[in-house]
Amino acid sequence: MDAPNEVDTPPPPSTWVIGLAFGLLFLTWGTTYYATGYAMKEGGMPPALFGGIRLILAGTILLGYQAACGRSLRLSLLEAGQLLLIALCLFLGANLLITIGQKTVESGVAAILIATTPLFMGLFAMLWPKGERLSWIGWIGLLIGFAGIVLTLAPKIADGIDLVKDLGPLLVLGSAAAWAIGSLFSRQMGVKLPHLTSAGFQMLFGGLCQFTVGTCIGEWPVLIEKLSWGAVAAFLYLLVAGSLIGFVAFNWLLGHVSAAKVGTYAYINPIIAVFIGWITNETEVHAWLIPGIAVILGGVYLVRRDHVPGGEIEVEPD
Repeated sequence: MDAPNEVDTPPPPSTWVIGLAFGLLFLTWGTTYYATGYAMKEGGMPPALFGGIRLILAGTILLGYQAACGRSLRLSLLEAGQLLLIALCLFLGANLLITIGQKTVESGVAAILIATTPLFMGLFAMLWPKGERLSWIGWIGLLIGFAGIVLTLAPKIADGIDLVKDLGPLLVLGSAAAWAIGSLFSRQMGVKLPHLTSAGFQMLFGGLCQFTVGTCIGEWPVLIEKLSWGAVAAFLYLLVAGSLIGFVAFNWLLGHVSAAKVGTYAYINPIIAVFIGWITNETEVHAWLIPGIAVILGGVYLVRRDHVPGGEIEVEPD
């Protein structure tokens, strides 16, 4: 008698392939902060159009890839509305706020402040319908994490806060908060689409919103006047490395290793961003910066350990 047919299970990826994917994830998402800072400061790019055009292209490419793989791109009216709401939080809110913030905030500092996203998620989850409550460990993590913000911004605080002049750090923290809200919306709604398809539509919708805002506030003359080879290079790097390579590596890793391991990028990104900012003399590594990183990441670790739900993406790539 013939043996019953067995379904062939694809072999697990080799260690070096997983290592390569992690390396791409860490390198691409850790360096996007510098590229954005360069485009905003040296390049003088208008933030809404700069981000909006990139997101439209990235979303279109992801959706084109999904279509080429034979996956349906059809959306119900409900799904379109859900994705639009998430996109408003993640891209019109979070992505645009950090882009504007990096006109004045150093890239390393921006990455450190964005690392607070899980802290906001833990805080907002308690206010969410049926959201989990933090234990005492989570509350300690929140307090430690927000104390790290104070350490990171200690020089500015010592000089006195000018809400107009020093608005940048608040915009970056607002970006982290908006990303947390969008991630919680995504988790709550549970849109039943392939991850890349969902992300592609979110990028496309968010990019169209940013594009509309930039057009309405008159950013086109600034874009045309300030356009340079350096700005184009930063744009292409953010498009290819940040929005495509990094995101695909992230999504692939989620299917092959645990989410906890993938989430380590939340701890690596700020370190890479500070290092890149330091070697390029863009980020001043003052005496409070390194302790600030350590304290914030310590708080993030405690909050994440407390099993606060937050969706797959906990810390936003720039």
